[in-house]
Amino acid sequence: MQDKNSAPTLPQLLESVAHDRSRGVTFVGGSFLSYADLWESACRIAQGLRGYGAAPGDRALLAANDPESFVRAFWGCVLSGVVPCPFTPPADSSRAYEQLDHLRTLLGEPLVVAPKAVGGELPDVGLRTVTTEELSQTAAEHEQHHRPAPDDLALLMLTSGSTGSSKAVRLTHANLLAAQAGKAGALDLGPDDTTMNWISADHIAAIEAHLLPMVNGADQVVATPATVLADPLEFLRLLTAHRVRLTFTPNFLFGQINQTLAKAPAPHREVDLSQVRYIISGGEATVTATVWVFLDALARYGLRADVIVPAFGMTETCAGSVFNREFAARDMDTEFPPLGRPVRGLRIRIVDGGGKVLSSTDEPGATDPGEVQLRGTMVTDGYFGNDRATAEAFTSDGWFRTGDLGRLDSEGRLSLVGRTKDSIIVNGVNYYSHDLEAVLDGLDEVRRGQVAAFPIRPDGADSEQLAIAFTPAGDLADDVTVYRAIVAIRSSTVMHWGFRPQLILPLAAEEIPRGNLGKVQRSRLRAAVEDGGLGAAARRADEVSARFLGAHVAPEGDAETTLAAIYARVLNVSRVPATASFFDLGGTSLDVLRLKSQIQAGFGMDDVPMSTLLQAPTVRALAVRLTAGRAEGDSAYDPLVPLQVTGEGTPLFCVHPGLGEVLVFVNLAKYFTGERPFYALRARGFGQGETHFESFADMVSTYVAAIRRAQPEGPYAVAGYSYGGAVAFEIAKRLEAEGDRVDFVGVFNLPPRISDRMNEITFTDGAINLALFLELINHADIEELTGTLRPLPEADQLAYLIDHAPERRLTELDLTLERFTNWVHLAQNMVHLGRTYEPSGSVGQVRVFYCTPLRGSKQEWLDNQLRHWDEFTRHPNAYIEVDGEHYTLMSPQHVQTFQATLRRELARALG
Repeated sequence: MQDKNSAPTLPQLLESVAHDRSRGVTFVGGSFLSYADLWESACRIAQGLRGYGAAPGDRALLAANDPESFVRAFWGCVLSGVVPCPFTPPADSSRAYEQLDHLRTLLGEPLVVAPKAVGGELPDVGLRTVTTEELSQTAAEHEQHHRPAPDDLALLMLTSGSTGSSKAVRLTHANLLAAQAGKAGALDLGPDDTTMNWISADHIAAIEAHLLPMVNGADQVVATPATVLADPLEFLRLLTAHRVRLTFTPNFLFGQINQTLAKAPAPHREVDLSQVRYIISGGEATVTATVWVFLDALARYGLRADVIVPAFGMTETCAGSVFNREFAARDMDTEFPPLGRPVRGLRIRIVDGGGKVLSSTDEPGATDPGEVQLRGTMVTDGYFGNDRATAEAFTSDGWFRTGDLGRLDSEGRLSLVGRTKDSIIVNGVNYYSHDLEAVLDGLDEVRRGQVAAFPIRPDGADSEQLAIAFTPAGDLADDVTVYRAIVAIRSSTVMHWGFRPQLILPLAAEEIPRGNLGKVQRSRLRAAVEDGGLGAAARRADEVSARFLGAHVAPEGDAETTLAAIYARVLNVSRVPATASFFDLGGTSLDVLRLKSQIQAGFGMDDVPMSTLLQAPTVRALAVRLTAGRAEGDSAYDPLVPLQVTGEGTPLFCVHPGLGEVLVFVNLAKYFTGERPFYALRARGFGQGETHFESFADMVSTYVAAIRRAQPEGPYAVAGYSYGGAVAFEIAKRLEAEGDRVDFVGVFNLPPRISDRMNEITFTDGAINLALFLELINHADIEELTGTLRPLPEADQLAYLIDHAPERRLTELDLTLERFTNWVHLAQNMVHLGRTYEPSGSVGQVRVFYCTPLRGSKQEWLDNQLRHWDEFTRHPNAYIEVDGEHYTLMSPQHVQTFQATLRRELARALG
């Protein structure tokens, strides 16, 4: 076998450690896979790929969601000569379709390799898909693996960017192994240096963290991002438990650990960090002040003062390729430390705008900043299938243009001072401005072409933050117009990128700087924020928000202070007013679940009922409910949940779907801010001691009474999602019978007759439907699950679903078997009530919003089912097509278009 330190290709690297059954990969929460077993697994998968028709040079998209499945598939591809390309499909199905369709064209009909749990959820764009489990069942052929040359293509890594424009970086065997050799030398690594990675496998840092310990003959530990990000202190516990000596993290995790330690100073009495040699800090700027706090807080656990190593690398350089091991000794008085010197085999030069070389690692010297350019054995030669991007990325003499601005000091140490590319790095992830701008440009509240997304770094921040400048579609002087735009921008950003903007700036069109060709100059916007030139716009946004949310009211007492800190942490803001609604502050449906979990931990409570959070959404109101609840239990059932209470328009009352819960409406309600209040109606039975409705009429009467308490007289607007559509129809009938006008009745994808469908739904179907709604199972598993569950007793069916659900999702939902059981029984009660329901009578008109049904085509659904509403109205109905499928109608990928359609129809009906 080859000496592992000199293996010229990846197959030879794996072969060099294939005898080792004592060292290998430990998957946190999973199994240990020795390097010998990894070799056996890779041989089986390689043979499976050959049997599937894959040939050397073909491309394969590898789902990166599950680390162990990915590692096995990666090496199977390597041994078969297939070029792996890691990817993580977006949760948004429409973006996942766009991504896969783009990659299908870019990579030339690649094979998709994914674990069964992921493969069934991928949209169909015509690509062949095979599961890792299928490939693993093939008999191993040890002597048939592909023998590549060092300069052959080994790996394709996707760049960040919108789903339809990402590039694929070409990395050869020589690139990857030169990079690992350079790192091992720069950090003086050996077989005792156990490495831990928690970064997703679609990031080059994860590939680096996997190959480097193999080159060194060392053990490695792999965790998922969710494991660390759900509880930052878990990072410290994992370092201790696995005696980790080398790991990597972007700076933001230092900040999160600092914040957590400040609130709970003792992470665990068993934490011991004395064995840690290096924590590589990369992916974003290292903030010295943040590192100081981190090191000081953890010194008592044995963490050395010199463990932090600032670093620089890119996908195009096989991750980290510049390291600063002198940080602790020389640079702790800087705001952002130098990134250090390049590893063996890498050269750096700094070039001005005219192409003149200002300095280089060959001839270092302190000069003005310029563009950072690289050349070396670990640097890519370009982008797969994209000659234009490759040409733009390299100079005429063969240097790679990083797009970063920097300088070299007299010793050849690199520092970065900015970027030439329009991107934002938040928590170590690179986002492109144009991607978000394209989404925000489609909002009705924003003037077309007048929106800009750019990075800022507030004083003391651990990571860059997002700022958005925009011109409202309406009058800039109108507070309502500006506030509605701010809410729409914030909500859309959260749903598109998963985090909130730090700063939203309402500006006149002429205040958004542009170049000669009309392109927005984002760097000038950033400079204007930093020098205070946009302070008036920032104050305007604060003043407008204060008008709707009220001026800042500081929390009072221990309960309010604790809650305010939890709200701020969940919403990632510096402070929250005690009297502002969680939803008005930007909380999403997922945020509510995080809020519930953190309040339970912070107050030492076994359970905080969801109804409490929904009906007391301010810090002040919730503090009263929580402190009273310890002695008196939760308050009496009230079906009405005020998700949004601003605006002078006629309130909209929306009835829950068949599962009884109203979280599905949280994201939708935000878009009604400043226009009309939005109330949701929640079923009875979620709270402790609450009984289920005894009849359909009982449910309708309860909801009508609640609506009248909030709005004593008409005209009314009511709507219902799925099952709730029938309830909304009956509510409208009752209100009309009592002499009131109902000017809007909305039905979201439901025909008038539901009893046949309700009679089809068995206990097993209901449990599976709820599990699907909660993302505990995949749609592809339904048929197999149904066959497995039906013969079991009901209690065993529910236990099976919980036992086989992803632990991360159960934690996210704070879901136990008991709570899931209660929810299933509530949903079964809804089904039972629906079996006896037969529509009769009429209302003036209904507006039916229809999308792809559970079965059959959209046109058949409309013609054969939905148009039966014409039998129950006195005037012609409106049938409005909307995006999505029945269960995704109001999910993040469709809510933006759905809300615009719904609001237009409400305006037509209500004036």
